Amino acid sequence: MSSNVMKALRFHEFGPPSVLRIEEVPIPEPGKGEALVQVKAAAINPSDQKNVAGHFKSATLPRTPGRDFAGIVVKGKPREGKEVWGSAPKLGVARDGSHAEYVVVPAETLSLKPKSLSMAQASAIGVPYITAWASLVNTAQIRAGETILIVGAAGAVGQAATQIANWKQARVIGADRSSNPIPGTEAVINTQTEDLRQRVMELTAGKGVDAVLDAVGGPLFEPALRSLAFGGRHVAITTTGDPRVSFNLVDFYHNFSRLLGVDSQGLTPRRVGEIADELGPGFEMGALKPPSVEIVPFEKAIEAYTWLAAGQAKAKLVLSFDGNIA
Repeated sequence: MSSNVMKALRFHEFGPPSVLRIEEVPIPEPGKGEALVQVKAAAINPSDQKNVAGHFKSATLPRTPGRDFAGIVVKGKPREGKEVWGSAPKLGVARDGSHAEYVVVPAETLSLKPKSLSMAQASAIGVPYITAWASLVNTAQIRAGETILIVGAAGAVGQAATQIANWKQARVIGADRSSNPIPGTEAVINTQTEDLRQRVMELTAGKGVDAVLDAVGGPLFEPALRSLAFGGRHVAITTTGDPRVSFNLVDFYHNFSRLLGVDSQGLTPRRVGEIADELGPGFEMGALKPPSVEIVPFEKAIEAYTWLAAGQAKAKLVLSFDGNIA
């Protein structure tokens, strides 16, 4: 570090991407139990754009957004000098995030970057894969041979969850707004034109699925819940439209169904680091594959946020702080 200042993406008020500015700010100093990471690449998640828009109650201003990153630890044990990736809870919301040349994070949230991944790829796996793992492995506790319904299977979390379920030798039925094939799924249910529960029952010989990962909620919540086999688990991670849903409570308890919730922002830094370490071997052996990325120079960060907000991003957008991250 030749000087004590860095470039960071900042916002001083909530609103559209136009409220963002690239500013020079002091390089932060890590405290006890923290690490200073030189950011090489940082993905932009839909939640980052929502954070700038003011959707998160815990957000404070002014703030540097960004939850996911890959880079090199320049200060802080035990990984000083190592290539790492991470996704700290509340990063970019209640503490300055990764859309800057340097970021301070709890040291326990960091994981060694899989050698098989570039910096850009490693920066793009954070939120989707950590959320999917926390939902399927930690919470639903899926087992080999089970059948899993993933609602919203074409989304980033859905695709990550499909790969994780395949790795754990579970059968995957996908559900989304089209019938387009989704790699790793045995079948795709078009939620626009097909009855979700009816198709699940047809595909499972009337048994239902052992677990649901619900990445949509809203009007699809009840049909997904009714698709469970006896003793099945329904994990909800978000909702669209009205957050209030309804279902038949008698059917629910007669079926011994379980309803579980997961919020990736509520995970502890240690748990995030543990999940990241568990994901690593999957990427090293090729069972898990990173999403396609579009690398954007940091100088065009505001434009990238604008593309994401307008739905114009065709791949995962990754900010580059170093020309050699692909």
